[in-house]
Amino acid sequence: MREEIAAIIAENDRRNAEIFAAFNPITGLGSIGERVRVEIADFPLKVMYIPVAMAQIKLVKRIVEAGSIGVFLMDEFGTEHECGEEERSKVVEQLVRLRCLHDFAFWAAMFVYIKAKGGGEDVLFRLTRPQRRFVERLEKKRLAGQPIRIVLLKARQWGGSTTSQIYMSWLQLCQRKGLNSLIIAHQGSGSDEIKDMFDRMINNYPVALLHKLGEAYDENEPRLVGVGKSGSIHRVPQRNCKIKIGTAERPDGCRGGDYNLVHLSEVGLWKSTDGKSPEDIVRSACSGVLLKPYTAIVYESTANGTGNFFQEEYDAAKKGESQFEAMFISWFDIDLYTSPLADSHAPFVAQADAVVSTVTLEEFAERLYDDRLNGCASSKRCQPGRYLWWLWDECGATLEAINWYVMERAKYNEHAVMASEYPSDDEEAFVHSGERVFDKYKVSALRKGCKPPKLTGDVYADGDTGAEAFRNIRFAEDRQGFLQVWQLPEVDEDEIVTNRYLAVVDIGGRSHKADWSVITVFDRMFMIDGDKPVVVAQWYGHIDIDLLAWKAGQIASFYDNALLVIESNTLETHDKERLVDGDQSQFVLNQLGGVYQNLYARSSPEDSIVEGKPMKYGFHTNINTKPMIISTLVKVVRESAYIERDERCLDEYLTYERKQNGSFGAIKGKHDDLLMTRAIGLHICFFGMELPKVIKRSDKKINKKNNAISVATI
Repeated sequence: MREEIAAIIAENDRRNAEIFAAFNPITGLGSIGERVRVEIADFPLKVMYIPVAMAQIKLVKRIVEAGSIGVFLMDEFGTEHECGEEERSKVVEQLVRLRCLHDFAFWAAMFVYIKAKGGGEDVLFRLTRPQRRFVERLEKKRLAGQPIRIVLLKARQWGGSTTSQIYMSWLQLCQRKGLNSLIIAHQGSGSDEIKDMFDRMINNYPVALLHKLGEAYDENEPRLVGVGKSGSIHRVPQRNCKIKIGTAERPDGCRGGDYNLVHLSEVGLWKSTDGKSPEDIVRSACSGVLLKPYTAIVYESTANGTGNFFQEEYDAAKKGESQFEAMFISWFDIDLYTSPLADSHAPFVAQADAVVSTVTLEEFAERLYDDRLNGCASSKRCQPGRYLWWLWDECGATLEAINWYVMERAKYNEHAVMASEYPSDDEEAFVHSGERVFDKYKVSALRKGCKPPKLTGDVYADGDTGAEAFRNIRFAEDRQGFLQVWQLPEVDEDEIVTNRYLAVVDIGGRSHKADWSVITVFDRMFMIDGDKPVVVAQWYGHIDIDLLAWKAGQIASFYDNALLVIESNTLETHDKERLVDGDQSQFVLNQLGGVYQNLYARSSPEDSIVEGKPMKYGFHTNINTKPMIISTLVKVVRESAYIERDERCLDEYLTYERKQNGSFGAIKGKHDDLLMTRAIGLHICFFGMELPKVIKRSDKKINKKNNAISVATI
């Protein structure tokens, strides 16, 4: 066997061993969170792996130290006291209740009945691998004393909605009295399913556990009673808590109130109805939930395109811009989507009825490895070898999971349809109709250069506009500043590197709903030796257009009077989508050009100069120039011909497409502001500027008025 193939199979065995590691929610072996092994000789479970928090309880410590309940009772009451079965039973029950309080997986596997997949009798709820991952995230927040706020993007058929609801029920039934929950489903059938799930659980739930230990109760007392006449609100009287279930189709019934736990199911599928948007429904449902421990809001859904509420909330959570955390569950996280190979080593206990391939592990690994660089698919119903290798090498899927994917992919005649059902990453989940412009694998290669900035702040001067904007320019650190700096300018008093720095501006709007304005600074120093330009600074924010132009001039001046390129057409047109102002272009740019003398100007016809027409400042992006600069950017990304620092720009590459009408642009709900500064800047880097040269500063004419170096305009 070839060395590379043997290494793949060995790694596959390691992954399968991790996936199929022993998990027993009753004993606690392999269960969620940090655990401690304990032995209690006369407990129904002699050996248990209990949560650390439970192990630290004084009663538990004493019983474990005693080694048995009998010894503990004798230590408690004296050796002459005869400990009967009643005393032992009370201690056992107390330990079980403590496990229920600290161990969700144990509680669910012991006392929570759910509908069996495929029919049959109800079964106890035993967490699957992706469900354990989800609960682990929830528990991390709870145990840290933090409110739970999660946006869950999921593949289908793993029980994310069920897990969300049962976890919230655990908080209500075990953790705190008086916690009220609100569940909003996509439509009526969804709310019926949720209500049915809760009914199954509560009707089979021991009444004793709804009461304190030793508290009197009636075995036949009602566990769930209706509230009001709507039929949508029910109460668990023993826990003094309510459960309200509504649908996005009937938004008037989704209004929140005194609720602590909110579960919004299939949010991506919600539609605007009766003048109510998903944003309105969510705001109404969640506005009363306080930001404190033992509160939870979970937005959960499969993806449904881009530009909608769910996609925007997921993106904000992923970027760390909201209260929420983002979580994604892919198809290969789900054991259901696995097809064993002929001699698979993994114990496919969950897939006893799976179709076993006739291809062996070695044969499959050889195909995978040998085709790893192949970017072409043999038909519309299969993926290129490079994609399958990406699943293995970067995503961590097993050979058996990739084998399932290959067989399932043959059902669909295009990747977008497969991706909508079985997304491999969160970018792929939000399917769009256009053709992606940038190769995702080449984009991924640029991530190794990305890193946090060294400094954050802004540049300031004696004024904001005019000549004063260029006097006493300095950088000031501010953690809320708009300028991120990876490398400060290198300025020598005696020498200057000509054509070293390049600053490029993409203009957005001043409203928070508008596109972002971006100023990106490139350092071309290393191009002298045939190396790559690198992003060294970036300003990113919202600002008035005229102030942005002066700010760009200040940053360019700070970077040793860099060539400053401003995309002028966003100034020249009244672009309602960008929410920018009308035609200010030549007024603003001529003002700036009169003070900052290294401002990029596009070439004008000779007769325009003769007639005395003003110089046309700025880079004009139009139907002729845009394909040109995008083509350059595609080539630069493909060849990793520059060093990127900001991962947000790479994310924009992945959501940039060629529209069905042939134009280029970001998919709905996404931006291309960072991308456009790279497209313009890198085109000029390679085709619009001479290579840098080191010369004496005395060889250049110094403009004493603004301390700028006069450089001929391109």
